[in-house]
Order: sequence, then C-alpha cells, then structure tokens
Amino acid sequence: MKTIALLLLFAFVCPTLIRAETTEVEIVADPAVYGEYPKAYQEIITRWLETKLADPKSAQIEWTSAPKPADLPGPNGKRLFGYLVEFKVSSRNRFGAYTGKQKHGALIRDGIVIKGTGFGF
Repeated sequence: MKTIALLLLFAFVCPTLIRAETTEVEIVADPAVYGEYPKAYQEIITRWLETKLADPKSAQIEWTSAPKPADLPGPNGKRLFGYLVEFKVSSRNRFGAYTGKQKHGALIRDGIVIKGTGFGF
C-alpha cells in the first residue's frame, strides 16, 4: 500500500518539477511588424550593456522574462515595435560600489536594442 502511495505521489510531483525547470517558450510574432525573434537575446543585451554601464565586467544580470512582442513609445509620438526582455542588473558604479539589482528592460528588433527602459541615460 505504501509503495502504491509513493508511486502515485511521484507520478504527480515529478511532472510538476519537470515543468518548473523547462526552458522558455518562444512567442513569435509577425516579423514584418516586430522583426526577427531574438534567440541570442542574452548576448545582444550583454553587448549593449557594455556600452551603457560604468563597469560592465562587474555586471550581474538576472533574466526575468523571455522576449515577448511589445511596442513602446518612441520619438515624435511614434511607436517602436520589437521584442521586450526584462531583467535585473547590478554592477559597480563610478565609485566602485555595487548598485544593487535594479529592474530594466530592452526592446530588441532584428538583433539590435532599439530602446532601454529603467535607465537614467
């Protein structure tokens, strides 16, 4: 009886654990509107952060979302379309102290970050 109970418990718990550890789901939208899906989004954003942070080598990035189709306000009232990736980053500032994890976002279109959110630059 205990064996059956353990097997049933294992059958219900293991699929839940496996699902919790699965990789991200690609949400692909119309490439004519949003551009190509950024499969290498972590590399794209890391390279972009190298141009924005005071000490990019110290950056500690926590990815909080996979790329999802989005549009954000752009210049002159236009909308910018691409894939939005949200993340948290902590890096050393100009004084050498870590900033603490701060929430940011990057809108990627065709492999290029076209807008960053949550930055003071």
